[in-house]
Amino acid sequence: MKRAPYGSWVSPIDAGTAAAHDGRPEWPGAVGDEVWWTEPRPAEGGRRALVRRRADGRTEPVLRAPWNVRTRVIEYGGRAWAGAPGLVVFAHFPDQRLYAYEPDLPGDAPRPLTPVSAVGGGLRWADPRIDLDRGEVWCVLEEYTGEGPGDVRRMISAVPLDGSAAEDRGAVRELTDAAHRFVTAPRLSPDGRQAVWLAWDHPRMPWDGTELRIAEVTDEGTLAGPRTLIGGPGESVAQAEWAPDGTLLAATDRTGWWNLHQVDPATGEAVALCPREEEFAGPLWQMGARWFAPLDGGPLGSGPVGSGPVAVLHGVGAQRLGILDPATGELTDAPGPWTEWTGGSLTVAGDRVIGTAASARTSCEVVEFDTRTGRSRVIGAAHQDAVDPAYLPEPVERVFSGPGGREIHAQVYPPRNPDFTAPEGELPPYAVWVHGGPTSRAPIVLDLEVAYFTSRGIGVVEVNHGGSTGYGRAYRERLREQWGVVEVEDCAAVARALADEGTADGARLAIRGGSAGGWTSGASLTSTEVYACGAIKYPILDLYSWASGAETHDFESQYLEGLIGPLAEVPERYRERSPAHHADRIRSPFLLLQGLDDVICPPAQCERFLDEVAGRGIPHAYLAFEGEGHGFRREDTMITCLHAELSLYGQVFGFDPPGTPPLELSK
Repeated sequence: MKRAPYGSWVSPIDAGTAAAHDGRPEWPGAVGDEVWWTEPRPAEGGRRALVRRRADGRTEPVLRAPWNVRTRVIEYGGRAWAGAPGLVVFAHFPDQRLYAYEPDLPGDAPRPLTPVSAVGGGLRWADPRIDLDRGEVWCVLEEYTGEGPGDVRRMISAVPLDGSAAEDRGAVRELTDAAHRFVTAPRLSPDGRQAVWLAWDHPRMPWDGTELRIAEVTDEGTLAGPRTLIGGPGESVAQAEWAPDGTLLAATDRTGWWNLHQVDPATGEAVALCPREEEFAGPLWQMGARWFAPLDGGPLGSGPVGSGPVAVLHGVGAQRLGILDPATGELTDAPGPWTEWTGGSLTVAGDRVIGTAASARTSCEVVEFDTRTGRSRVIGAAHQDAVDPAYLPEPVERVFSGPGGREIHAQVYPPRNPDFTAPEGELPPYAVWVHGGPTSRAPIVLDLEVAYFTSRGIGVVEVNHGGSTGYGRAYRERLREQWGVVEVEDCAAVARALADEGTADGARLAIRGGSAGGWTSGASLTSTEVYACGAIKYPILDLYSWASGAETHDFESQYLEGLIGPLAEVPERYRERSPAHHADRIRSPFLLLQGLDDVICPPAQCERFLDEVAGRGIPHAYLAFEGEGHGFRREDTMITCLHAELSLYGQVFGFDPPGTPPLELSK
């Protein structure tokens, strides 16, 4: 082993390797005897490719470049495709139109099903469901009616498959009215006589409170007598599905945890099928997410409750795949090395359960579990070691103590490189990573961005601060009116604890995060003296302008009503907590990274912050990227960002990262 200072270790995990492996497969689905899903293509401008696994095991693209299967509904998107034998319907990212395509028909090309809107943000579609009997696609329609981010309406709609709506907006049938600001997840009962969907309104977010709506389906295919079955302002229904026999199942947090319930379609009576202090669902950031899927009969189904087993994702923190017997409440976990089942994209095909899963040593893969044989296997996007696993970090799950003794969940990734050791007595620098959301969670999965730093001698700790999901409603509601306080305190408590115990060098601590994590990073640099520097990506920096609705999108435009408090009642709180209004407090060098096409956290927030910092003598750099939105997808962008962040750490922490272009810092 060579002896060299932390941060200066030579690593085979370069920025290009990390960027090329960014992203994961999403939205698997069964099409006949095949399985299809979307995959990232960082080297192709960040497009999402639709691929298929044929019955003989061959994997091939369904749609080649430039087709980009991705929807912009609520800007975070969701399921953007649906398939039936010989047919696929998908949303194409550049124009957001729905297209139909018959991939096995020689010479066929995608044909548009929906028009282009001349108004505002256009027409957008998500969570499509093909109904061949009616010749329609049921889906969520997001329609902009003006140029402002709030000039929008959303409905459950039906798009004809014959293409008659390709130039005629009037040919799209609106199945629900615009009484609710948000709708998602239309589901037809097996007999076609009833439909359910989820709805909610500002200022609630879907993890605050949603309603499970139900209506009769008429012979003409319209929805009659819509009403609310369960849910409301204090109850989050995250998902609802019909079992093959017509039983209605829903994941609701009425017990304080998202648990699976059987719901009477007539009365709304809900019976918990497996009451546990575990989560059987997650935050509804994307349209069409599924954390459970009923199986059609099977070896476990029996008794008066439910018709058969249900595949579920469940757990505290990390979720794993299990098969639930609704009659007995017995839950049997599927075998396999995967510790995190990701993405809320569970689906079934006969006796098979299909989802995406990963572990600390494997990237996200498409996995199939056969309930008959009890065997699991990888069927798509199989992990291949990009580097020798000896260079990958070994995460340690920790529970730290925060203010008042509250628990803080985190995972620590110590530096690891088999070729190097540090000089005796030197402690490693550490970066505190803050996830986005903030109503989200950092999973323990292989992330070559983490390994990029740990293999160079820089430790990483991911903090699932108060407000994170996976630990029950009470844990995630710690942020109610406390954003900018609780998560800042939690991250600082974890950083100090690592320094106090001798794991990290307390003088060489950094904080980094994107979106809401960028907010926490900025708030931490302007309100604490814990960190020597920070990397802030596409952040919120000015709460007041963000809350006004003019500088963000509709979905999150009133998110701060719960996170900070009602704007009309506590306007001073919005100013007091905003980093943009306290640039004079910042003492540490920082890196600011921003996509110029970001409509969620627009560049104007960064630009105003930089105007306040200018001339104060604080070393900093601002890198803005054309063609990037909220969350970077292009390989060249990600490479530039990793180089810049590592160079910042080198300059601040006092080491020379070999082979890294220097970042020029202004003052």
